[in-house]
Amino acid sequence: MNKKSVFHLISDVTKKEGVSCILIGGFAVNYYRVTRQTADVDFLITKDAFDKIIVFLKKAGYKNNLTQENFAQLKSAQISLLDVDFMFVDQDTLTKILNESQEIEIAKQKFMVPSLDHLIALKLHSIKHNPKLRFSRDLPDIINLIRINELNPRDQEFKELCLEFGTIEIYNKILEAFE
Repeated sequence: MNKKSVFHLISDVTKKEGVSCILIGGFAVNYYRVTRQTADVDFLITKDAFDKIIVFLKKAGYKNNLTQENFAQLKSAQISLLDVDFMFVDQDTLTKILNESQEIEIAKQKFMVPSLDHLIALKLHSIKHNPKLRFSRDLPDIINLIRINELNPRDQEFKELCLEFGTIEIYNKILEAFE
């Protein structure tokens, strides 16, 4: 498989296998007008869907770098192919996020990005479950997403989002940024 970019590859293999995935991470953050550099591409997908496309990704030169219960990290030796991370969710969660997602175009390929609330919820969830690794990376994203998209962090709905997917400590850190 000789593809122009990882975006062409992922678009082709997901269409071929009839699976859905959602673009998350730095590229989704950029969609919401927060400029952030990223060295990889992140997708939300079901484990079953991932299992359907991994064979094609390996044929394209990707190798498993790290696989956990809810996560897989693939690396490519080809400089033209960015590394790819997949976060696994159940079908109901994927469907719920897809139903409120936005279509975007990258490298002339169509992808779905989560709604702003769902993107923030994913980042809160990441911090909650892996604070040592994710706090310094995801908290600034959340704060910048709030600022640039003019959300009110003191709004009751936002607080409930933070408490459902994060913790009161994370919510308080967010509030500190707006004092």
